[in-house]
Amino acid sequence: MTRLLVVLAFALVAVDVFSIVDVALTDRSRVRALPKALWILVILLLPVIGVVLWFMLGKARSSSSGRPRTVAPDDDPDFLRNMRAKEEQDERIRRLEQELADLDDDDKTN
Repeated sequence: MTRLLVVLAFALVAVDVFSIVDVALTDRSRVRALPKALWILVILLLPVIGVVLWFMLGKARSSSSGRPRTVAPDDDPDFLRNMRAKEEQDERIRRLEQELADLDDDDKTN
């Protein structure tokens, strides 16, 4: 029984430390309801309840900072559109160079 209490106490301390570090490192724009310092106090004064409250009420699930989500290049329509335009431009340049080379050959043979 003593071992179980020691393990539970260690787990409680570990979860509290994790929560306090999470509060400290969370961007201010994602913290809801209370300021960060008060959330740390809630976690310290009410160990189990404070942790649950922090993750349920205090921390916003997604960042509302307005930053766009990072998209892989093959999923980004703008990137794909630019790639097609660049390929079309490269093909047009190749054709023009070939036409110029053909004109140069015609001038040399005459």
